[in-house]
Amino acid sequence: MASQLSLIVPFYNEEAAIGHFARSILPVIDSIAETGWEIVCVDDGSSDATLRELIRLSEDDRRFRVLELSRNFGKEAALTAGLDAATGDAVIIIDADLQDPPEVIPEMVQAWREGAEVVLGKRIDRSSDSMLKRKTAAWFYALHNRLAHIRIPENVGDFRLMDRCVVEALRKLPERQRFMKGLFAWVGFRTVTIDYVRAPRAAGTTKFSGYSLWNFALEGFTSFSSVPIRLWTYLGTIGAALAILYAIFIVFRTILWGNSVPGYASLFVAIIFFSSVQIISIGMLGEYIGRIYMETKQRPIYVLRRKY
Repeated sequence: MASQLSLIVPFYNEEAAIGHFARSILPVIDSIAETGWEIVCVDDGSSDATLRELIRLSEDDRRFRVLELSRNFGKEAALTAGLDAATGDAVIIIDADLQDPPEVIPEMVQAWREGAEVVLGKRIDRSSDSMLKRKTAAWFYALHNRLAHIRIPENVGDFRLMDRCVVEALRKLPERQRFMKGLFAWVGFRTVTIDYVRAPRAAGTTKFSGYSLWNFALEGFTSFSSVPIRLWTYLGTIGAALAILYAIFIVFRTILWGNSVPGYASLFVAIIFFSSVQIISIGMLGEYIGRIYMETKQRPIYVLRRKY
């Protein structure tokens, strides 16, 4: 019996890449025997002609389904919308820029047919990325996996195949503030990894600035670990212990040599240092309280404007 697979593709201002994406992806999925396809394209509030081009594709090829979100909710919400709409026995997530090569998809499908429930695409060569991006990505994976209880596979992005049972497990997770890489790892299941070389973007420019990547990393840390906030408890304990030791030192020094003139420089440095530590700790506490605040609102992850 033929399998029905779903390809989920988030789009945000990718007008220049749509034609190349369709020309590249269709021969690949057509080459996979005994497989029916739906291509779920999620327009995440694009401001260019992305939606119009996607609608044209859906009119020319009935396998294309287009979900139009009411505004830009972000990639994590767009992926969630795609997972909610996909009906296939398995789903594959791929970006429209085709830095993740479609030629790997047949290998993923074969691994799934052989029993894998999750098939990860792992980037073994990221020379197409800048040195700064490669280094910061390596630091993020190392730090996250040291702090969090759930390990995220290194150099594995959203490009993956997931069986229907995995998709159903993901759909049961209620989080509004979503870090999808962590959620993918959290649900588990039998996993196989396929290596590939990351290519340059086929068209357009990246939508992630340094600031947005920093916020994305912070989302990952606070979603799956309480260590960052617990760290300040340890620092506060160490600071209090040092203060007590210094107070004992002052008492003995006063008894032995009398009271010396207080040093304004040391006092100034101490006040600035501990004030800064307090502000940072309050900010970290605010990150977690902010997440609680957003979750209690119970707002939907995305709003669907229309289906095509």
